[in-house]
Order: sequence, then structure tokens, then C-alpha cells
Amino acid sequence: MKKVTWLLVFLLVGVTLAGTWASAPGKSLPGKSLPGKAAVAKEEGIQFTEASWKDILKKAKAEKKIIFLDAYASWCGPCKMLQKKVFTQKAVGDLYNSKFINVKMDMEKGEGPALSEIYPLEAYPTLLYINSDGRVIRKVVGAVPAEELISVGRSIR
Repeated sequence: MKKVTWLLVFLLVGVTLAGTWASAPGKSLPGKSLPGKAAVAKEEGIQFTEASWKDILKKAKAEKKIIFLDAYASWCGPCKMLQKKVFTQKAVGDLYNSKFINVKMDMEKGEGPALSEIYPLEAYPTLLYINSDGRVIRKVVGAVPAEELISVGRSIR
């Protein structure tokens, strides 16, 4: 019985110390970082604009840029793969952030259903290159590797 009591005391002290250590200002447990304390790394991939479609068209006109629209659905596996493996690559981000107004839109939520009537989709993902007048100038259906996305991006004038 004495061993069980000491074991419980030991566990209680350990848990208390771990909680105190983790909540101390500027401290974190090994391998963990506290929110707001980690160095903020600059995103290397595509930076997507969040605005209404009307404002995106205005921005494209003002900046004389083409809109790159990632038309996706939340349940789409290839869409998730693009987001995690392709759009995050530095070379892709360097080209697309400098050349396009980048937008990703869930075509089943928010403005997505209305846009899918304007820009009918055959499958997810569909990558659309749209001029500032709202006209599609290039369409890529399906997930593509980074090299192909870069090649298509460079070919857009």
C-alpha cells in the first residue's frame, strides 16, 4: 500500500511540474513550441488572395494580371494533394505570386456554386486562368505535378 501511495504522489508531482513548465512564459517542453513563440517562417508556396470575386476581378484589372483560380471541393483527394505537395513548393510560389492573382475557391460553398455556373467544371480540381474581364484563357483539369504547373504558368501571357 505504501508503494502505491508513493507512486501516486510521484505521478501527481510529475504532472504538476510538466504543466508548470509548459505554462511558464517563454518555456516549452522539448519538441514543442508555444503559439506565438516560434519563429515565423515566410510561406514559400502560392499565396492565395481572399476576397469577393468582384474584388478579385477589380484587383486583376488594376494590377494588369491574370487570375489563377484553383476550383476545388473539400472532399477531393487530388485537390488536397495539390494543396499540400504542389502549391507549397518554392518554385511554384515564386512564379505564381509574381505573375498571377491567386485564388482558391471551394466550388460547393460561399461564392463557389455561383462561379461554377459561370465557369462550368468537368472535374475537381480544375485550374482556371482567367483574364480581368472574366474570360477563361486556359483550363487545366485534374492534379498536375509542380513542373507542369510551372510550365503552364510560364506559357500564360
